[in-house]
This record gives sequence, structure tokens and C-alpha cells, in this order.
Amino acid sequence: MNLGIDGKYALVTGGSHGIGRAIALALAQEGCNVAICARREKQLQQTVAEIKTKGVDSLAISADVLNPKEIQKVMNLVIKRWGSLHILINNVGGGGRWGDEIIEKTPEKIWVDVYNKNALTAMRFTMKVIPFMRKQKWGRVVTITSIHGREGGGFPWFNIAKAAQTALMKNLALNHRLAKDGITFNSVAPGCIMISDTGWDKERKNNLKEFERMLKQKFPLRRLGTPEEVASVVTFVCSEQASLLNGASILVDGGESKCF
Repeated sequence: MNLGIDGKYALVTGGSHGIGRAIALALAQEGCNVAICARREKQLQQTVAEIKTKGVDSLAISADVLNPKEIQKVMNLVIKRWGSLHILINNVGGGGRWGDEIIEKTPEKIWVDVYNKNALTAMRFTMKVIPFMRKQKWGRVVTITSIHGREGGGFPWFNIAKAAQTALMKNLALNHRLAKDGITFNSVAPGCIMISDTGWDKERKNNLKEFERMLKQKFPLRRLGTPEEVASVVTFVCSEQASLLNGASILVDGGESKCF
């Protein structure tokens, strides 16, 4: 299938590791020129080198996107390089393991920081790219949320932040002015994904027997997902073939969640 995004310009936030890295490489495989931003310079450069092996242009930007000034820096560098942007992947997020099991003992700062890292960062990047997408009459904004943005479970500060991201995409999708300019807004909601050197990987290494027992009990497929499986869905959502997909929240969880 020809996805029709060859030669497009894309930005993946948090694009040096895990799901973001997999998305960046998948878009590059389809011919997209891909910029990535993250905090770790070494991982950024390694990922950009991989992207360039696909025969496309790539840009690595070291930035702490919790700072609005750093978001503006990222956008300035991308626009200076390419003049516009067709695809935005709001992948920066997290905080699902922050805080305390005893909810009332969790400081308010955790609630604020998780909301900022997820919902506000996605909002700020999205507002920056919309004028360029409207001018060229084409755009794709995809925000990586979570099954916990659609159902209960986990820590409430994380659910609130992810639900806000989902609501942002849906409300922008309903805007007639943006829709007529060919811009779509969608969410992709992963379940538990195995990413090296993160929480699930550490749990597996700490107690493999207990980890495998948990997989059999909780997950219909008896395994966690991979970043590449999420990236495949995201890449299709960005394509010309997905032009009718607007305002959707797509579960990529192997049947893990209980929501419809």
C-alpha cells in the first residue's frame, strides 16, 4: 500500500527512544524526512543516524520540552530547516509510575508535572504547527495517549493527563475550519509496551517467573506489545489512506483494556 507521505516533513517529540524512536524510523521508511527532539544527546544522534540510512533528511534537537521556550526553539529549528511541517507526533509523556500508592500522600507537584508533561506539552506543540498545516492545506497530528486515557486504573494524575490529550485531539477534529484545511487530529492509545530500560523491562529482570505469571493472567495475547507495533498504526494514521480518520482514539493493546 502506498501511504502517500513520501517527501513529507515530520516531527516526533521524544523521538530518540522507545515508541517515539520506532515511529520516527517507520515514518522514515515511508519516505518522510523526520526531526526528533529529546533530552539525551547521545540517543538523539544514534537515532538520527538510523533515520538517515533510510535515505531521508533528519534533524536531532536536544530540548527539555517541559519548558515552553524550548518548544519554540524546536519549532524554530525545524522551520528554518524545512520551511514547514506536515506531520506532528506528540509522543512526549509519561509519569504513570510517579507518585505514591496512597493517593493523598502524593504531592500536588506530581499532579501538575504529569499534566504538564503530557497534556500541556501536546497542546503547545499542536498550536505551533497548526498555522503551517493550514497554509499548506494538509496536516496530520497524532498524539500518543494510553489505554488509561480511556478507562480507569493506574494513578489518577496519569489518567487525567491522558484523558486531556484525547479530549484535545477530539475537539480539534470537530473544528470545521481545521477540517476543511485538510488537517486531521487523532490519538493512538497503547497498552503495556515492552521498552528496554523502562519499568516493565526492570520488572521482568527482577522476577521473571512472577512477570510471566502476570502475562498469562492479565494479557489475552500473553505478551506485551512492541514499539514497532504501535509505530505501524501511527504511520497509517499519518497517511493519505487515513484521510477519513479524524477525532479517533485507536487502541493498540492486544485486547488488554476493558473499554470499547
